[in-house]
Parts: sequence; C-alpha cells; structure tokens
Amino acid sequence: MALFKNYFRSPTAIFGLILLTFIILVALTADWIFPGNPLALAGRPLQWPLTNSKFYLGTDQAGRNIAALLFHGARVSLIIGIIATLIAILIGIVIGAISGFYGGWADDILMRFTEGFQILPNFLLLLVAVAIFGSTINIVVIAIGVVSWPPVARLTRAEFLSLRNREFVQAGKTLGMSSFRLMFKEILPNALPPVIMYASVILSTAILMESALAFLNLSDPNISSWGNSVGAGRAVLRQQWYVSAIPGIAILLTVLSASLVGQGLNDTLNPRLKKW
Repeated sequence: MALFKNYFRSPTAIFGLILLTFIILVALTADWIFPGNPLALAGRPLQWPLTNSKFYLGTDQAGRNIAALLFHGARVSLIIGIIATLIAILIGIVIGAISGFYGGWADDILMRFTEGFQILPNFLLLLVAVAIFGSTINIVVIAIGVVSWPPVARLTRAEFLSLRNREFVQAGKTLGMSSFRLMFKEILPNALPPVIMYASVILSTAILMESALAFLNLSDPNISSWGNSVGAGRAVLRQQWYVSAIPGIAILLTVLSASLVGQGLNDTLNPRLKKW
C-alpha cells in the first residue's frame, strides 16, 4: 500500500497512468466500436475530420476510416511494444544475471558480446534483420526485441554485482542452494525494480521503431498499426496532413504516458533518487 501511496503523490505519474489506461481501453474496445476489418474500404477517400458524421476523424487516401484504424492500431501497436519488451527483458536478464553472478571469463565474454550489439545503432540493426528475414509482423516484433536487450543486460549485471556478496546470498550458499536458485529466486527479485522501470523505455522505443519501419514501407502492410497509418499518409502529407498527424499524435501520447508511468515507478521504487 505504501508503494501505491508514493506513486499517487506525483501528479505527472497519475496523468501518465490515466492516459495509458485510456489507450489500453481504446485497444480493448476496438472490435466492439469498429467491428470488421479496419483496412477495408469505408467511404470516399480523403475526407477531412468533422466533415462527415460517419467518419469523424476522416478517411485516408484509400478510403479507410481513420478512427477505425486508430482504435485497432492501438491494440496492434501496444502488442508490438509489449511483446518486444518482454523479449528484450528476457534476453537481457539472462545474460546480465549470468555475467554479474559468475564474473571472470563469463563476464568478459558476455559483456564483449553485449558491447558488440551496441556498436551499431538499434535501428540500423533492425533494418538489417528485416532485410534478411523479411518484414512480417512476427519478424518485426522479434527483431525489435532482439536489438533492444543490451541496456537491460548491463543494468541487470550492475545489480547482480552489487547484490551477489550480500548476506542473504552468502547464507544461501551456506545452505547449499544451487546457482540457478540463487540467481533467479534470491538475487533477481531484488534486482528487478530498475529493470521494471526501464521496461517503459523499451516499450516506447519499440513502438517508435515499428513506426519508423512502417514510414519507410518496411513493416508488415497487412496490419493496422499506427506506424502503417503514419506511413500511408506520407504520400499526401502536404495537402491532407491529418492522415499522418492523427496516428502520429496517438504515438506521441502513448510514448508520453509510458514515460510518465516509468518515471513514477522510478520515484516510487527509488526514493533516494527523488529531488528534495
């Protein structure tokens, strides 16, 4: 209960949570409010918002309902962000835990491997992965997760290095606990808070990277993600800017809400970092 009280002391954290909850509700109600295929032709192309009561956010150049694309895109973009985040966290925790717990040659090898991933920008690695394996949504999500794990690994390693010599770990060794149990049942729960906080950064970055791929026509065109909606409006950006602007604003608000929630968790779980 104390954690909840600390979290709700921050107005920005509350705003971020409300905004993120609203976006999740939009995603959950997409099939109910806009049943059917959101990519199907709905009306006359390029109708401006508020000019047709049936299409209150207008239509794009293919005659698709932008509101339907927005609602269904919320679900797709959130799923992309969540799955990619889970992949990145899983890989990062395993590598960081082994590196930080054992140290020595294992630490050297795994950290050099991690640094190898960090030499090139994440998006460049993502472009290479998509070029080699294809641009289906499954490949895109896995690729985003795979290129996003190094910061998690370094963060987990740092936490393990600070915790592996604590009294409760030494007591576990004395009791004959296995290395696996010590790492993932004793140390990891105490090392998770900063990883959980960083998850909001990965979620935001994953949505932005998929949007960037879609803007370059390198994402899966058969899904109704916000990135595809932004990319589809590129051809009419000068005249009908709303086609790209509306999903772009949705991406902005989602990234903002995730960042505010992450900052709220940071202030809650790390009170020492608060500004006095």
